[in-house]
Amino acid sequence: MPSEENIIRLLSLLNESYGNSTLIKLTLSNKRSRSSDLNNVFIRPVVIREQALLQFTYRHATRDITSNYPAGEAAGKIEELLKETFMNADLFTAEADYTLLSNKKGNSKLLKKAASSSELPLYRHDKLKRRLIPTENNVYLRELGVLTNDWKVKAGMEDKFRQINRYVELVEDVLRNAALPGHFSIADMGSGKGYLTFALYDHLSRNSGASFSITGVELRQALVDTCNNIAKKAGFDHLHFITGSIAEAGLTEPNVLIALHACDTATDEALYRGITSGAEVIMVAPCCHKQIRKQINPPNVLKEITRYGIFEERQAETLTDTIRALILEAWGYKTSVAEFISTEHTPKNVMLSGLRKKVRTLPDPAVVKKISELKQQFGIKYHHLEQLLGML
Repeated sequence: MPSEENIIRLLSLLNESYGNSTLIKLTLSNKRSRSSDLNNVFIRPVVIREQALLQFTYRHATRDITSNYPAGEAAGKIEELLKETFMNADLFTAEADYTLLSNKKGNSKLLKKAASSSELPLYRHDKLKRRLIPTENNVYLRELGVLTNDWKVKAGMEDKFRQINRYVELVEDVLRNAALPGHFSIADMGSGKGYLTFALYDHLSRNSGASFSITGVELRQALVDTCNNIAKKAGFDHLHFITGSIAEAGLTEPNVLIALHACDTATDEALYRGITSGAEVIMVAPCCHKQIRKQINPPNVLKEITRYGIFEERQAETLTDTIRALILEAWGYKTSVAEFISTEHTPKNVMLSGLRKKVRTLPDPAVVKKISELKQQFGIKYHHLEQLLGML
């Protein structure tokens, strides 16, 4: 068959595998001219700055040159290389391998065989970070200083915008599996400037189709006033901010309780309010872990871990949040832990989530026993959340 037809077929297979995320790599070889300094070209999918690209590595006799191209541009370059520089190509996908063999007379054949590699594709389109929050005409992000007046992310606010999208993605995944009523309420405890509160309301109102309301709780009256004004400008009729502390704010029992970067035992107060109000979903991103750290005194060889300050701090974080997760389980919640993007205020990046699966009036004794044994291993007398819930 003429080479040109098989080149077109190969490019079609490349585009298909790239589109369904099964592409592993493409290798161009057998140069048409022995005098050419270019020996091979290796092509693989990559993700750079959240954009899917094809990376070309041009292997010359004494150096490699790397370039990245969008899929459409890459296809044209591959076609040109196969017509002018190389006669053979090997396409490796997760489903099959394809080999293009050509000669100088213009004839070729395209062979197919079983996939030779168990290697996973280097990226998946469905794993690319999605921008769940649009920037165009986004009034609240402009008012909060994330966007310019022409709806572009401001220089220096890129990390904040990524954090906002990651947060919405995490909450979306949890709510998708929650047994929420026809109309549900969300309480955001310690909402601060409201970046994440606004973004969640925006995303749910555009995508969920559900009836819901969100209340942001914040101690600082000035922030509450500012956020209520922005909510009015954005037309968010069911988003309100009130003044109060996590422990004492006047709220009807929320279906979803969220607390992000509440310092030390304030996270426990949020968990307490969520558990005792019977919230179907509880999500916290803990910050600071002083209460447990002050108690850690292992009666065994674990002392070797905690005698170094930085390791003691990390151990305190792990212990504090592990016990929190176990306490949620003890009260009928299915718990999970995900990575969350840190803020400018804290490097902590753990999101602890609980989905209520069983209504309990008393904690599960088997889980309580695990908590007790864990505390004994580290010489811990009590966890603040245990104390709040009367588990001691």
